[in-house]
Amino acid sequence: MTHFQGTLLITGGVFLLLVGASVLGTWLKIVRAEGRPHSLIDNMNLRIQAWWAMTVTIGLALLAGRIGVVVLFAFVSFTALREFLTIAPTRRGDHQALVMAFFVALPFQYFLIGVEWLGFYEVFIPVYAFLFLPILSAVKSDTRNFMERTGTIQWGLMVTVFCISHIPALLSLRIPGYEQRNVFLIVFLVLIVQSGDILHHVCSRLFGKHQIAPQVSPNKTIEGFIGGITASVVLGMLLSWMTPFSIGEAALVSLAAALMGFFGGLVLSAMKRDRGVKDWGGSIEGGGMLDRVASVCFAAPVFFHLVRHWWST
Repeated sequence: MTHFQGTLLITGGVFLLLVGASVLGTWLKIVRAEGRPHSLIDNMNLRIQAWWAMTVTIGLALLAGRIGVVVLFAFVSFTALREFLTIAPTRRGDHQALVMAFFVALPFQYFLIGVEWLGFYEVFIPVYAFLFLPILSAVKSDTRNFMERTGTIQWGLMVTVFCISHIPALLSLRIPGYEQRNVFLIVFLVLIVQSGDILHHVCSRLFGKHQIAPQVSPNKTIEGFIGGITASVVLGMLLSWMTPFSIGEAALVSLAAALMGFFGGLVLSAMKRDRGVKDWGGSIEGGGMLDRVASVCFAAPVFFHLVRHWWST
């Protein structure tokens, strides 16, 4: 199967999944909400609508090849970082650090992925950006809330740039017998994490009774958690054919990615609560870019390193 044929096949499968999700969302709106406003169902439908648009965008990037994928996720990181730092406690003294984060650290991170310099890619932000950016703020002699401000910039870079950049970095892995098919790993990861996220909302609406962290995210329930994780694992097993994993391995990898996706979403929800906002932004219908990729942020690096250390040479 060629790259083009495989991409078309997967895109068709995703299209069918989104059609099914849209039908389910419409049914819940008509039958359960009786056509009236309903926060949980409306939120789920907005997520589905946003993923329609994002699926088309990702599909076009995959068809464009490696450069298209790297450019797409660089744009995702830029938008997510902007949303993260827009509501962050920064001051005039952080101006140089912010400029370096947006226009040096971010593009250089994706440049390293583009040229497949993985050794430097893995330490550039956690080591060099981590150490250098606070220096730029310190030399401005503005010490008010210095630890909170520098920590926020570093967290923003780690979550929105370093973590997300692990998705296109999957293209650089060398997996015996899996040459020219790494793009399917990206599709697999996104499908597993996002389907679990959507199914969590569905199961929470249909069966949810016990909240997990009501002060952080009241819509996250134990029933939804079990339903979403189970759906991710089952889907991972069904999609094992597009990966270098056996069915059992796909189940374990999907479980790890889905768990990290869920808790990543929970952590970023806690950050929003801390800042007193409902959404990270309004760049996408129903929220911001970071709202849509929150689950993938934590799942991507774990998925990347599992594949790298167990399947890659």
